[in-house]
Amino acid sequence: MKVIQILGSLAALLLCFACGDGTLQQEPVRRSGQADVVSLDDDWRFIRYGLQADGTRVEEPAGMFETGVDDSGWEKLDVPHDFAITGPFRMDLSGNTGRLPYQGIGWYRKTFTVDKADQGKRFYVDFDGVMAYAKVWLNGEYVGTWPYGYNSFRLDLTPFIKVGEPNVLAVRTDTEKWESRWYPGAGIYRHVWLVKTGQVHVKHWGTKMEAENLTARTADLHFTVEVENHLDEAAKAVVKTSVYELDSLDCLGKRVLRFDDQTLELPSQGSGKVDMQKTLDDCKRWDIESPNRYMACVTVQVDGKETDRYYTPFGVREISVSREGFFLNGRRVEIKGVCNHHDLGALGAAFNMSALERQFRIMQEMGCNSIRTSHNPPAPEVLELADKKGILIMDEAFDAWASGKREWDYNKLYEEWHRKDLEALVRRDWNHPSVVFWSIGNEVMEQQNVEMTKHLVDIVKSLDKTRPVTNGYNDPNGGRASGASMALDVMGVNYFFYEQARWDADERYKNKPTIGTETSSCLSTRGVYFMGDTLRKDYQITSYDKDAPGWGCTPDRQFATNFQFPHLLGEYVWTGFDYLGEPTPFNSDNTNLLNFRTDPSKRAELEKQLAELERTQPPSRSSYFGIVDLAGFPKDRYYLYQSHWRPDLPMAHILPHWNWEGREGQIIPVHVYTSGTEAELFVNGKSYGRKVKEAGKDFRLVWDSVVYQPGCVKVVAYKDGKQWAEDEVQTTGKAQKIRLSADRASVAGCEDELAFVTVTIVDGSGRKVPTACLPLKVEVTGCGELVATDNGDPTSFTPFQSAGRESFNGLALAIVRGKKGAAGKMQVQVSGAGLESASLEIEVK
Repeated sequence: MKVIQILGSLAALLLCFACGDGTLQQEPVRRSGQADVVSLDDDWRFIRYGLQADGTRVEEPAGMFETGVDDSGWEKLDVPHDFAITGPFRMDLSGNTGRLPYQGIGWYRKTFTVDKADQGKRFYVDFDGVMAYAKVWLNGEYVGTWPYGYNSFRLDLTPFIKVGEPNVLAVRTDTEKWESRWYPGAGIYRHVWLVKTGQVHVKHWGTKMEAENLTARTADLHFTVEVENHLDEAAKAVVKTSVYELDSLDCLGKRVLRFDDQTLELPSQGSGKVDMQKTLDDCKRWDIESPNRYMACVTVQVDGKETDRYYTPFGVREISVSREGFFLNGRRVEIKGVCNHHDLGALGAAFNMSALERQFRIMQEMGCNSIRTSHNPPAPEVLELADKKGILIMDEAFDAWASGKREWDYNKLYEEWHRKDLEALVRRDWNHPSVVFWSIGNEVMEQQNVEMTKHLVDIVKSLDKTRPVTNGYNDPNGGRASGASMALDVMGVNYFFYEQARWDADERYKNKPTIGTETSSCLSTRGVYFMGDTLRKDYQITSYDKDAPGWGCTPDRQFATNFQFPHLLGEYVWTGFDYLGEPTPFNSDNTNLLNFRTDPSKRAELEKQLAELERTQPPSRSSYFGIVDLAGFPKDRYYLYQSHWRPDLPMAHILPHWNWEGREGQIIPVHVYTSGTEAELFVNGKSYGRKVKEAGKDFRLVWDSVVYQPGCVKVVAYKDGKQWAEDEVQTTGKAQKIRLSADRASVAGCEDELAFVTVTIVDGSGRKVPTACLPLKVEVTGCGELVATDNGDPTSFTPFQSAGRESFNGLALAIVRGKKGAAGKMQVQVSGAGLESASLEIEVK
């Protein structure tokens, strides 16, 4: 759903009534913070200057922020918007950033009017994220800037706004000198809000809820509220706070607690803070299995009149870390996590809630319980959804500090902005129960810098002492030897666990909690299988899950490491989803050398590979690391993690497929991923024997002498001596038909809600043809429109917006939405030469 809150008079009355006497909330609260907000997402004008998508350059005229600029010929669009995702893909651009033209200067302009009834209020604009170096003007007057493209920020429009007249908001974005190690996107790629409040109001991100002294039924709530006075005279503000249950639809339930009213004497143009404590009885804890939430509703009154209303969703939970692990509400929880970049595949960096919900759903079904926001602050909705779904979050700030990995990465901002950016991250996110770790960096160049590490940790701790702080080390030996990691609550290790036993014996670190902030980095392409010793061919990578770069390992190897060191808090796999850019091992990113900073021989070997890749320019535009491909289709590896992370789920998965025409009589190794402890394999009814897992050693079962004959491969898995699960794969006929399925039956035409339609190529019996790579055409008619297509092939350079898309190993994806303001039906039809076409109907509400 598109996150919008436009409170009409009735809705405002209902909200007011609920906050006053605790009656049931009738309207969902769409956004935390000030209640009176209006979405500014719609009806922008956009133009691109500087570097163009085709590699040419258009010089930027002066004065583009002036109100009189004629923008009638500019592109009309809504935000969130990523102006680089439309491409085109270009081989002269770096594979590291997806071969997409993200570098350029974007100008956005929007005209809006504030009602005369709002005269005397204060007005702010909240940007959830702008990539990058955002500069903002209102009515030709400069308002402010925020360079870091991943942070949310607020600017004060009050001195420049016109009430009852049109206002022109102009935003300049600049990625020409923003370098990235992955695809960053470009433009106003997250939501924008107009915030209206009284002259005396709660400070931006000015509430903080902490739960203390938790018992089985109670919790002491400690709530602080910071209030600002923008009047030229002193003011006496009364702060009223009630706490309500909050349901999954963000509606307030019954009132469960009311704090005593607090009075603040505020100096002119000054601020103050109130601290409140009270015990919450019959407390419902937030947990990954029961993500209960509450809402603190604050009203500020001056002279008996309400000047502000502020919403703070929160959860009551208890976390701790020790040598023995991570504990949530007193019980040990193994972190079964993934790292995810911020792009949403074919949608680019432009945020969309439907896409995020789909990602979370896929990850949780696998058994994932945590996400690391690699390597930057996420969209605020990531944390809001994690709160609702019971997903733990490692909230990460930076990929670089003062020394850059690229000439124009965060190093250019560090000196002036690191404190502002880190404080913004912590203040924005400190009320989210899902956030359980703060991460101050990833593989930064200063991993051995004691003073800098402590400085950043101290900034976080000055704001929030309730969560542990970590840092992702790809030089864990250096960070430990220097003592820099002593400042951390949790030692974050990226890959290099081979000396863990030595550090466990070191007096300084034997009790230090340690987590795998990045693990495995296994590489694969969905549905591609090579036999023998061949792992890579034609810029694809075998899906037998045996390949990894020199610093990485197979999932099995990491599982064994976690078994060997049971005190590890868990792991964050690199990565949950494939992402745009960084197509290791087919990219020439020299920062990979940092993984071998202490191993000269491996460094020299990698330097040769990088030089060859630079020369040959491999045709890859997205990663191979994902457990799930870029289109959201699980790879075989998905089921390996599911078998290990969900041991109580009866499941078995066979690989590879069984369409090997021309290889009759040859050996085709068969692997089985199962949550069972043993299994028996059958090929056309013939048993290839039963194999048993050895605990801590075997995480897959392998039959490496299976002779291929067309037909059926079946596995029967057992657990505790009893039949547990089955799976089978069959040799299919030729591709004959198209089958469609959508992840939802309806979408809202008035909101940016998407439906994801899976396109499957099947034979005459309805079985997916796993080798089908056939050209398709997608048509959307009626009340809907096509947004994007994909197939998960990392070497595909078909534009994501194309209606023509080739299936890849039997699958393709169409992303559709309802037309704005429409209601009725949309029809999605997919056709292909020689195939029986298919259609699907989706309701548009």
